[in-house]
Amino acid sequence: MDPELHKDVVTLNMVRDIVIDGSTVAMRVVLTTPACPLRERIQQDIEQALIGEIEGITSVKLTWDAEVTRMPGLPGRQEIQGVRNTIAVSAGKGGVGKSTVSVNLALALHASGAKVGLLDADIYGPNIPIMLGIEDEKIMGTNEEMYPVMVNGIAVISFGMVLKKGQPVIWRGPMLGKALREFLYNVVWGELDYLIIDLPPGTGDVQLSLAQSAPLGGAVIVTTPQDVAIADVARGISMFQQLNVPVLGVIENMSTFVCPHCGEETSIFGSGGGEEIASAYDIPLLGSLPLDPKIRTGVPGAGPVLAAEPDGPIAAAFRSVAEHLAGQLSTVNLAGASAPTMPSGPRIPLRQ
Repeated sequence: MDPELHKDVVTLNMVRDIVIDGSTVAMRVVLTTPACPLRERIQQDIEQALIGEIEGITSVKLTWDAEVTRMPGLPGRQEIQGVRNTIAVSAGKGGVGKSTVSVNLALALHASGAKVGLLDADIYGPNIPIMLGIEDEKIMGTNEEMYPVMVNGIAVISFGMVLKKGQPVIWRGPMLGKALREFLYNVVWGELDYLIIDLPPGTGDVQLSLAQSAPLGGAVIVTTPQDVAIADVARGISMFQQLNVPVLGVIENMSTFVCPHCGEETSIFGSGGGEEIASAYDIPLLGSLPLDPKIRTGVPGAGPVLAAEPDGPIAAAFRSVAEHLAGQLSTVNLAGASAPTMPSGPRIPLRQ
């Protein structure tokens, strides 16, 4: 049984190319995402089922592969050519590190072997080009056919690439919706397993336009542990519920700070907020990320921390969150629940 999808691997068409040679069984196991965190457990279960249950089999050789699941089509939503899944990254308020999380999630999914794009739709604060060191890059092509900038292996488009430095965005809702549709449908994204969309904070026109026009596979909510952020998250979850967009989970950012000198761990913004909101709304807590200057600023001269220090503890934390996110999306896709009605949780009381 697949531990996340709760169906057997044969029904899921994950077992391919079986070859029996004497007492050895070889096969190719095709995962639903290259970011699967349960590969070792699946291997152990297959070995136990074959070696432990079938007489004459003494060894099993597995070859791993992955085919990312595709989100089901949504009525009235135009598919984005070449894109298997779109994931919106949202936050109820600014300052919680949503854009930083979006960048490093995209890099973590790419590092797992997936093809990833990143759309910076935060029209009021398009900071992703700065984070990736491409703030001087401009979009190539025409309004009818635009090409993303490739950086660290991911395809990137940002509103910041069409604005002059310091230029304010004074647009009404229809203009925002039109610009977002052009970035979704006029950009030559190529073949992508995941398109990460970094939304503006709050519950405004961009979120509404995206949910009503594009086929969203799901949304991720970024929060910090303090009470005010939790209250804002509750409003964001309610918005996606009303728009029939699956909420794939909550990511708690700035969870704890580890002193680089003494190693003491401090919960500067409190603790348990992400777990509290996930439990109240019956959605997964995808993981908690530490408070570390490297996450905010990246590594000087080397870019985002996941690209600069891929073997470090911060990168490991982002990879864990990305793995849980990919697994949750696979579960939603295979269940065919492209637009489920999410359960409404209770009002979250502010902690004393």
